[in-house]
Amino acid sequence: MVYNITYRRPSFVASSRDSSSGNEKRTSLDGSVTSGSSGMSHGIPDALSFDRIIAGGVCPPCTVRDFMNYLKYIELSAENLQFFLWYRDYVRRFNETPAKEQALAPEWTEAQSEAEAQTQARSKNMSSDAVAMLKGTDFAEGPKITEGEKANPFYTPPRTPSEGRQEATSFDESHYESTVSDGKTDHAKRAEGAFQDANLKWKPLSIQPYREEITRIISIYIADGGSRQLNLSSRERASLLHALQNTTHPSAFREVITTVEWSLRCQAHPNFIRWTICNGNRPRVIFARGLGVGGIVGGLIAAILITLSSAGRGWRVLSFIGFMIGISTLIAAWKGMCVVLHGMHHRHLRPWELFASDDEPEGVDMKSDSFESLASANSSNSWEDEPWVAKYEKRNLIRKVFDREVWVQEPALRQIQDTIFLQAILGAFVISAVSVGIFCAFPKGNFF
Repeated sequence: MVYNITYRRPSFVASSRDSSSGNEKRTSLDGSVTSGSSGMSHGIPDALSFDRIIAGGVCPPCTVRDFMNYLKYIELSAENLQFFLWYRDYVRRFNETPAKEQALAPEWTEAQSEAEAQTQARSKNMSSDAVAMLKGTDFAEGPKITEGEKANPFYTPPRTPSEGRQEATSFDESHYESTVSDGKTDHAKRAEGAFQDANLKWKPLSIQPYREEITRIISIYIADGGSRQLNLSSRERASLLHALQNTTHPSAFREVITTVEWSLRCQAHPNFIRWTICNGNRPRVIFARGLGVGGIVGGLIAAILITLSSAGRGWRVLSFIGFMIGISTLIAAWKGMCVVLHGMHHRHLRPWELFASDDEPEGVDMKSDSFESLASANSSNSWEDEPWVAKYEKRNLIRKVFDREVWVQEPALRQIQDTIFLQAILGAFVISAVSVGIFCAFPKGNFF
């Protein structure tokens, strides 16, 4: 069974900072959810929808673990999915909290978010006006800084000049030194520094439910220098910190989770499906393209030689075989597929899968995965030092071309690959027939 013959795989969505407002992104998300539940959305069948993957309703290589690996090793944005999974689990746990504890953390309304945004805008305008008024006066110039002080990125000039006074240091410097010295991250200090950077002076209420967990989330995902810092604008970060200063209610993350979910649904998910359709690694696909070109060249040489010979026109049809094999292989390889692997419904193992331990669990438990986003908070998503990197680089090119294979378990993915293979066959048949017809139109050369 295949999809419509006019099927097109998902288009690549480039990564960029989108300027859309929160309401526009929410509207886009709602439209994505609606279209995704109607059968087919932008080349993605309902069986491979974002919600289906997150719910664990798919088979390898389209599971949540595969999605996480793609974001970590290919798109380098695994923190989005990690934060998204944590937030889903956090909403569930917060709603199960007794009503007395929930009352300590009131809901953060959209009206409060809009008021905060307007306050930030007015403060920014007032700062700009003050700088303009002081321009050209003695107050516009700051204290002189020496070259040695400029070389220190953590230097904070002293408030008053004093020779006997010890040089002042900023919070970032002291925090950096304490972090390096003991090898551990002080989440409370980093969160406090984030609040200070946002000009939020008073401390949050510690009696609110999950306040300690929120502090760690701020340190890991929100604060500058966090091990898994989200790609947020300064306005989004300041607005979120102001909300978290007042409450630990999940609604405080409303704007940020909209941005993260928009990035996952509308950018990462289509790119993941497009990448998963490719059943071979890059050396294998390049090898398949070479075979395709070789088949086309072979068919072309055969057609030319038969045309120049004294053989009848019917013999020129033999070149159709070379054209058919070469063009179909080239079309499939152009879309990242190897027809030999597809014939067995196999795919190459990814480099990080080749050296995985046999006792590694296959599934991803939502609860434990969300908890791991906090338990391993001191580790970033960097993978350059993982053991498989050096091992894979040592493999020779021939071994990479004929690497280990596994069966494609997900039926919807096999169906997409069947459709692309059929398109390659039909396209190759038409082009080959036209090419052979052109050669058959020429008279015999009778050169030999």
